[in-house]
Amino acid sequence: MNYFPEEVLEHIFDCVTSHKDRNAVSSVCKTWYKVERESRRRVFIGNCYAINAERMMARFPGLRSLVLKGKPHFADFNMVPPGWGAFVDPWIKALAKACPGLEELRLKRMVVSDESLELLSTSFVNFKSLVLISCEGFSTDGLAAIAANCRHLRELDLQENEVDDHKGHWLSCFSEICTSLESLNFSCLKGEVNSAALVNLVARSPNLRTLRLNHQVSFDTLLKILVNAPHLVDLGIGSFVRDSNAEIYRKLKNVLLKYVSIRSLSGFFNVSPRCLPAMYPVFMNLTSLNLSYAPGIHGNELIKLIRHCKKLQRLWILDNVGDKGLRVVAATCKELEELRVFPSHLEEAENAAVTGEGLVAISSGCPKLNSVLYFCHQMTNAALITVAKNCPNFIRFRLCILDPQKPDPVTMESLDEGFGAIVQSCKRLRRFSISGLLTDRVFLYIGMYAEQLEMLSIAFAGDTDAAMGYVLRGCKKLKKLEIRDCPFGDKALLMDMGKYETMRSLWMSSCEVTLGGCKKLARHMPSLNVEIMGENEMDNIPDDETQKVSKMFLYRTLIGPRQDAPDFVCTL
Repeated sequence: MNYFPEEVLEHIFDCVTSHKDRNAVSSVCKTWYKVERESRRRVFIGNCYAINAERMMARFPGLRSLVLKGKPHFADFNMVPPGWGAFVDPWIKALAKACPGLEELRLKRMVVSDESLELLSTSFVNFKSLVLISCEGFSTDGLAAIAANCRHLRELDLQENEVDDHKGHWLSCFSEICTSLESLNFSCLKGEVNSAALVNLVARSPNLRTLRLNHQVSFDTLLKILVNAPHLVDLGIGSFVRDSNAEIYRKLKNVLLKYVSIRSLSGFFNVSPRCLPAMYPVFMNLTSLNLSYAPGIHGNELIKLIRHCKKLQRLWILDNVGDKGLRVVAATCKELEELRVFPSHLEEAENAAVTGEGLVAISSGCPKLNSVLYFCHQMTNAALITVAKNCPNFIRFRLCILDPQKPDPVTMESLDEGFGAIVQSCKRLRRFSISGLLTDRVFLYIGMYAEQLEMLSIAFAGDTDAAMGYVLRGCKKLKKLEIRDCPFGDKALLMDMGKYETMRSLWMSSCEVTLGGCKKLARHMPSLNVEIMGENEMDNIPDDETQKVSKMFLYRTLIGPRQDAPDFVCTL
C-alpha cells in the first residue's frame, strides 16, 4: 500500500473525520498506521478505564482534541453508586505533562475537581473548548479559573452538571481582552448571575453564536443581551416573566421582530405565557426547539406556539403536550427529524400524557423522522406496527413505558410484535431501548433483524436465558448492552463469552447472575474487567459463589484492573 509519499497520505487522512474510519485506516498496513498515528488530532475514548492517558498519548502524540467518557450510561438513572469512580484528575495531570498542545476537551459522566480545572486552565496556552456533560465534583471556583486563564477560549458548554454554585462571580473573571467566545452555556447552574458582567462579556464577544442562560437571568437582562448580540443562532432563555403591558416587554418585542438569525431555542425555566407572543417571529425560523424544562408552557399556549414552528427539525418537549399537541406537531412540522418527549412529573400528567396515538400521528405526519425518545404510560402493538411502516429510517428508537411491565392495553398481550415490527422495518437502527411486557420472542426478533444495532437497553423483559443469547449471537455490531431487572443468569452470561471482546461494555443489575458466574467469566476473559458492586457503599460484596450479584459491569481494557476502585467495587 506504499503508493503515495507520507505527506500525501497525511493530507488524505485529514479528510477522514470519523473515529471509526480513522481506526480502520490505521489497520491497513504499517505505513498507514504510522501516518495515521502522527496525523490524528482528535481522539474519542468511550471508557476512561479502557486505557490510560499515558498509553493514549504515546499512541497519538499530536493530540489536540479529546472526548472522554466515564461512568456507565445507567448513571443517568441513578443506578451507579455514588463514589464509583471516573475521576478526570489523573488524565488532566498526564495531559499537562505530555500534551501542551491540547485545545479541546469534552467530558461526559466524569468526576471533575476544581483543582483539575485550575490545572487545565494554566497548562494549555491555546486551549479553546471545554464541554462538560453530566459531570460532578466541581464548583464555580473551577469555572472562574477557566474564565480567568484561558485567554483564547471559544466554547464553554455546561450541560446537566452538578455544580456547587458560589454565586455568579465567575463570569466577572473573564479577561477584558477576551473577545474570542463563540459559545457559552451555563443553563445547568442554580445560583445567581452577575448580570452586569454577563452583559459586558456578551458585548465584547462579536463572534458569539450560542448563549444558553440559567433560570436566574431575568427578562430585563435578556433584553440587554439581545441588543448586544444581534447574531445569535442558539439561544437558551432563563426567565421569561414580565407584565405584557410593560414598556420593557414592548421593547423586547420590537428587538425580536428584527432577530432573524436564531435557529435553536431552549430554556424558558420561568415563563409567563402572556409573554410568548413576543417570540412568535423567532419561532418561525427555528430548526431546533427544546421545551423539556418549560412546564409553564402547556395547553393552548403550547399549541399556538407549535403552529409557528414550520421549519423544526428537532423538538424536545414534555408529555403535557398530550396527543392533541402531537397531532399539531405532525400537521405543522413536516421537516421534523428528531422528537424527544419527556415525563412532566405533574400530578395530572397521566391524564394529559401522550399515548400511542400521538406517536402514530407524528410518524404519519413527519416523513423525515429518524430519532425518537418517547416516555408514555401505555403503548399498543398496533401503534408500533404503524409507526414502523410510516418511519423505516429510524436510527434511534427509545420507548420508555413508565409502568415497565405493562401489556398492550387493548389486547392485554406482550409488545413483542410491535417492537419486532420496528427492528424488521428499520434496517439502519443503531440504538434501541424497549419496555413494557416483553417475552423471549422480542429478543429473537432483535437478533434476527437488528443487523446495525450498536446499543441496546432493556428492563423487566424476557423469560429465559435464551433471550440474551439471541441478541449476543445475532447483533454482530453490538457495542453496548444494558440490562436491568431481567431473569438472565449465569447461562446467559457465559454462553457467548467471545462476543464481549468485540463490545465496549455490558451492564447487568438486579438479574440472576451469581458471583461464581462472574468469576468464571473473568478467568476465561483476561482482557476484560469484570466489576461487581453493591447497591451503595454500605452494601457488602458477596463471598458465596452461589449468591446473586447486585450489579455487574464488564468492559474491555488494555491496562488491567483500575487502581481507584472504592471498597464496594470488586474487580474479579
